[in-house]
Amino acid sequence: MGLLSFIVTLPLAPVRGVISLAELIQQQVEDELHDPASARRALEELEEARAAGEITAEEEQQAQQVILDDMAATRQTITQEEE
Repeated sequence: MGLLSFIVTLPLAPVRGVISLAELIQQQVEDELHDPASARRALEELEEARAAGEITAEEEQQAQQVILDDMAATRQTITQEEE
């Protein structure tokens, strides 16, 4: 039975490969989103942009708030998943 099911499902192997790859990419994206280092880098980039005069202090504060809100939402999601 194992050989027969292997032969029958063999044409689906590329689909299973694509699904595995998509799951791997999704995991990498989630890891990047949940990584505090990326939020820190984004905040540092904002600070550099403000120092270079590319954005105003108000724009910097708004962008910082968005980053911090995203981090808080991410942590809340992680906490809910662990429960």
